[in-house]
Amino acid sequence: MSCQGCVGAVKRVLSKMEGVESYDVNLQDQKVTVKGNIKPEIVLQTVRNAGKETSFWPAEGK
Repeated sequence: MSCQGCVGAVKRVLSKMEGVESYDVNLQDQKVTVKGNIKPEIVLQTVRNAGKETSFWPAEGK
């Protein structure tokens, strides 16, 4: 994500996903936190299909 337009695109996709209860998009850190009853892999694939690069956060301390 490089701009507010990217943030808006990610928010639009997440807001339409069944099972997503809440999300936080942090442009500065380029991180998205999603909470809900949904498989993480599905979230990554859906956001990737919207044209955004995705990956899981690296484990802390590594």
